[in-house]
Formats: sequence, C-alpha cells, structure tokens
Amino acid sequence: MKQSINILISGGGTGGHIYPAIAIANELKSRFPDAKFLFIGAKDKMEMEKVPQAGYKIKGLWISGIQRKLTVDNLSFPFKMMSSLWGASKIIKNFKPDVAIGTGGFASGPTLIMAGRKGIPTLIQEQNSYPGITNKLLSKKAKKICVAYDNLERFFPLDKIIKTGNPVRQDLLSIDSKRDEGQSFFKLDNAQKTVFVLGGSLGARKINELVESNLDFFKNQGIQVVWQCGKLYFEEYKKYNELAHVQVHQFINRMDFGYAAADIIISRAGASSVSELCIVGKPVVFVPSPNVAEDHQTKNAKSVVDKDAALMIKESDLDRFSMVFKSLLKDVEKQRILSENIKKLALPSATKDIVDEVEKLLKK
Repeated sequence: MKQSINILISGGGTGGHIYPAIAIANELKSRFPDAKFLFIGAKDKMEMEKVPQAGYKIKGLWISGIQRKLTVDNLSFPFKMMSSLWGASKIIKNFKPDVAIGTGGFASGPTLIMAGRKGIPTLIQEQNSYPGITNKLLSKKAKKICVAYDNLERFFPLDKIIKTGNPVRQDLLSIDSKRDEGQSFFKLDNAQKTVFVLGGSLGARKINELVESNLDFFKNQGIQVVWQCGKLYFEEYKKYNELAHVQVHQFINRMDFGYAAADIIISRAGASSVSELCIVGKPVVFVPSPNVAEDHQTKNAKSVVDKDAALMIKESDLDRFSMVFKSLLKDVEKQRILSENIKKLALPSATKDIVDEVEKLLKK
C-alpha cells in the first residue's frame, strides 16, 4: 500500500447520509492517521456545514434530486447533472483518490460515476431496506456494497453485497448502565414511565400533532413525555413545557441519555434511527414518514415489525394510536418480547466492518 492515501467520500442531504460518512471517515483516520480526506456534497445542503464541523474539507456540487411532481426545478436537472459530473471529474483529477465511498444523497451519484470512469475503486453504503435510484445505478460499477438489511440481492449484484449494518453512535453501546444518569439529566420521576418521542432532526409535523393531541391521554396514563419536536416546530410547541409531565426540546444532544431514560419510544423509521433503536433495545412504535423516496421508511419499519420486534402505525391510521399505545403499556410481556427481538437485529460493529472492506480495496 502506498504511503500517502487519499480518500474521497460523498454523502449528504440528510443526517442519515452525513452521519455514516463522517463515522466511516473517523474510523479510517484512526487506522491511517496520515491519510488525506476530501468530502463532496451538494451546495446549500446541510453537509456543507456538518462536515467542516467534524473537521473535514468539503467541496460542493450544483446538484439536486428530481422532484416527483413536474416542477421548474426538474427542467434544470439535466444542466445540474452535467455541471456536477464535470465538477466531480475536476475534483477527482486534482485530488487523485485511492478509493471513493458513497453513503447516498444527491452528490454521491456524479462523484461515484466519475470515480468509476477513472478506474478508482468505489464502495457504496446503502442504509435502507429499499435502495434509491442513485445506488441502484452505482451498484453496477461499485466494487463493494455494504448493506444493513437482508434480501437486497433483488436490487444489487449478490457477489458485491456485504451485510455490515449502519454506523451508529458508539455512546449507545453502553446505555443499559445509563438509566439513572439519563433520568437525572432530564429531571424525570423514576416512579413514572417515560415515553421518548423522535421525529428526526428537523421534526415531523404529524408526530408533533399526534403528541399534542394525546398530552391529556399521557397524563392520565401516568406518563412523562420527553419530546424532540425538531427545530422547525419548537416555537409552536415550546408552550407545553409549562406542563409538569411534558418537556419539549428543539434538539437533544445527549441521545444516549434520552434512550436510556425511555420505557417506550415513538419514532420515524429513517435508516439511522432504526439501526440505533436495534442497539437501544427498547419497545418502539414506528410512525414512518410517507413523504420519502420509494416509501423507504415504511419498508424499513416493516422489516423490523415482521420479526415481532416493533409496532408500526401508518400516518393514515393515527386515530388508532391511543388504543395501540395503551395496549402496549399494559402488556409488560409484549414489551419484553419487542425489546428482546429488536436487540437481535443490532449490528453494533458496522463502522468497523465497513472500513475493513474499504481497507481491502486500498490493498488491491
């Protein structure tokens, strides 16, 4: 292996694509301290802020996705794609990467297409149980495809697939020992049950409306609510902090304490969330977002629910929530079964296993 290694990584658009990219970079950096790293993202997307915060350089491409409805933005897509392919080609020519890694998001398409054309080995990390169009296209030229779910040979060449799981925060591996710490961090009454509500980093309107309409129900059941409503909705819901059994947070920095303190979790079903919840091992009620490509959140949740490892309520069925939740709350045996089964799906060494595959490509 040559002395100086250049590693190109592309992933972004949402935390679900950015977090795995940074986790993979950190693990590679610990193994190859002298390696040079460069990220490629989409201009104006959150990776342009998050990646430098993590200590890495990033360059932006002028790219966005195709809207499913006919919009003016779609008319500019071919121009953006050409511009991004050219931009990625220029960056690759200057940086001379030894490997290119894609974790999904708009910029990973042109980046890995051009890397593949220049003979650079590429690895893609697919977080979801149902891949998007970009990764399906990239899989034809990729050397390795790291996945988190079974049965993905329907979409990808079987000989390239390695089931590694999704990178997760390492501080979640020890949450069993943090319950007391978590309860005191959130100033919770340990004699009462706690429900932890997660709608993703920006928040989820339907989940917030669900919680708001059930605050009296939670109170009557003797439940305290730790509610991450997301930054888009905090102004609207912060007034409920006045209630004794409710605390509303824009964002929670100590997710490990939130998970540790929880008895039951209500969550979206983004790939990173599902992977974290498998490690956490608490009873979960998934409310998947229907507003995502290929309805992948419903498919992610279903892959867990089918193994009797979580419950799922679709947004269209939320009028059933109080009945489903009350029945779970009263059924301690069901809670135990869900916890046991979801833990069986955990893949805690995902980051290390993905980087093992990158290392094999570097040695070739």
